[in-house]
Amino acid sequence: MRGMSRRALLTGTTAGGAAVLLPAARATARPRATKAGCASYRAAYHFTVPDAWKNDPQRPVWIDGEYHYYYLYNADYLSGVVGTAWRHATSTDLVSFTDRGVAVPKDTTPNGDIWSGSAVVDTDNTAGFGAGAVIVIATMSPGGGTDHQEQFLYYSTDGGRTFTNHGTDPVLPNPGVADFRDPKVIRDEDRGRWVMALAEGTKVGFYHSADLRSWTYAGGFIKDGIGTLECPDLFRITAEDGTVKWVLGVSANGKNSGLPNTYAYWTGAFDGSAFTADAADPQWLDHGWDWYGAVTFEKRKPDGTQDPGARHAIGWLNNWDYAGTTPTIDCDGFNGTDSIVRELTLKRDSAGTYYLASRPVAALDAYVSRTVNLGDVTVNGSKVLDYTGISYELTTEITWDRLTGAGLQLRRSPDGGRHIDAGIYNDYAFLNRRNTVNPETSGKWQESHTPFSPSAGTVKLRILVDRTSVEMYVDDGRYVHSSEVFPYLVDTGLALFTINGTAVFRNTVIREFSV
Repeated sequence: MRGMSRRALLTGTTAGGAAVLLPAARATARPRATKAGCASYRAAYHFTVPDAWKNDPQRPVWIDGEYHYYYLYNADYLSGVVGTAWRHATSTDLVSFTDRGVAVPKDTTPNGDIWSGSAVVDTDNTAGFGAGAVIVIATMSPGGGTDHQEQFLYYSTDGGRTFTNHGTDPVLPNPGVADFRDPKVIRDEDRGRWVMALAEGTKVGFYHSADLRSWTYAGGFIKDGIGTLECPDLFRITAEDGTVKWVLGVSANGKNSGLPNTYAYWTGAFDGSAFTADAADPQWLDHGWDWYGAVTFEKRKPDGTQDPGARHAIGWLNNWDYAGTTPTIDCDGFNGTDSIVRELTLKRDSAGTYYLASRPVAALDAYVSRTVNLGDVTVNGSKVLDYTGISYELTTEITWDRLTGAGLQLRRSPDGGRHIDAGIYNDYAFLNRRNTVNPETSGKWQESHTPFSPSAGTVKLRILVDRTSVEMYVDDGRYVHSSEVFPYLVDTGLALFTINGTAVFRNTVIREFSV
C-alpha cells in the first residue's frame, strides 16, 4: 500500500453529524514543538510519527539486540507533495521507540517513491551484499500512479540504518496486472530459499528466490468477497498444544459484507509453494474499524532467540475512508498513530478451531506510573466512578446472574452526554464510538461487534484508552476491537452500567503509563 499525499482535514463530526473544529497535539519521538495555546492530542503511550504523515507499518526485524521498525512516511505531507519514504525507529521492548530518521528515501531514482514491502537480514549473504546485510524489497511504481507496480531492492551494510538502491531495474517486474504490491519475504529454511507473498488483487501470489535478486512464480491463494487484498503476511507458529500451523494474513475491506476492514487470516499448511487453508472463510485479528496495514513479526526471547510459540503484531490506527481526519494536525503537524504492539499466541477452542489470541505486549507493565484499584463494584443501572483520566488501561471481570447488557462509559463528558461505550449486550461484545467525536461521518461504522454467549455469566475486558484511540480485548483476546476516537480533552469521566439486571465489576483496576 502507498502513502497519502493530500493534506489532512481539520474537522470531525459529533454524534449528531455537526462539523466541529478539532484541536491538535504535542509530539513524542523527536517532535516539533506544540504551538502555544494548543491542546495536546498526541497519544501518551502509543507510537506516533514525530511529524508530518505515517501510514503502513513495515515488519520490524531484529538486529543487534533491537527491533528495527520501519514505516511509510511523507515529510512533505503538509505541502501536499505526493510520496512516501521508509522512516526508521528502534526499540528494545516495543513500547519505547527511538527515532532514527529516514532510512530509505523517496524520489532518489527514476522509479519515484517507495511503498510497502519488507526487510530481511541476509545472514548467509545469499544476495552478495555481505553476511548480515539488511535487504528491503518494496513496491515502487515507475512513472507515478498506481497502474504499474513492481518490486525493487535496497540494501544496507550498516545495520539497517541507511539503504542504497540496487540499480533502477525491478527484481520482480510487473506481468501486466493492476495490483502487484506489498511483498512480504520470509526465509524458508526447510528448502533453503526465500519465499515472497505478494498482493495481486484478490490473490496472494507466492514466489521463490535463491538470492533475493530474481524471483520465480510458484502459486497463489485466491479469496474473493473481501475487496482488494493488501499487505500479505505469512508465518509459522506453534500452538499451545504443540501443533504447528502456518498462518496467511492480509489487510482487507470486508465492510460491504458485514465483515471487518482490518487483518483477515487463515490457519493452515504451506508446502513452500501453496497454502492450504483449514477453512474457506478467514478469521479476523481485529473487529474494530481502525487496525489496517498490520504486520506480524518474530518475538525474541531474552537471549535473542526466536520464540516459536508467540509472535508480535502492530497495526496502523486509521482507515482509508477518513485517513486525513484527525485532531493531531493543526498544532503539531502530524498524522499517524499505531496500535499498541500485541503478543499473538495460537490457541484451539472447544470446536477444534485454531485461532490467534492477542494481548498487549508484556513490557507495557514496566511503564506504569500510577495504579488505581477500584476493587469490586456492584452496579444496577449506572454508576459514575470517582476517577478521571485521558490515557489509561482498565481491566475488569464483569459477572452476573441475569441481565441484558453491561459495560463502561469511557471518556465521559461532565454532563454525561458524550462517551464511548464498551461491553456486552445479549449475544455480542461491542465497542461504540457514536456518542463521542470521531472521524466516521456516514454513521454506518460506529459500533463493532464480536460473538458472545449470553449464558456465560462473566466476561473479562482489558481496555486501552488513549487520546485518539480505544482498544478493547475480550476474555483471552480472541476478539479485539480497535477504533479511532477524538473525545474532547475535558471528557475525562468514567462510568459503569448494566441493562435489565445487576452485575459485579470485579477486580477493577486502572493503570496509567509514562513512556
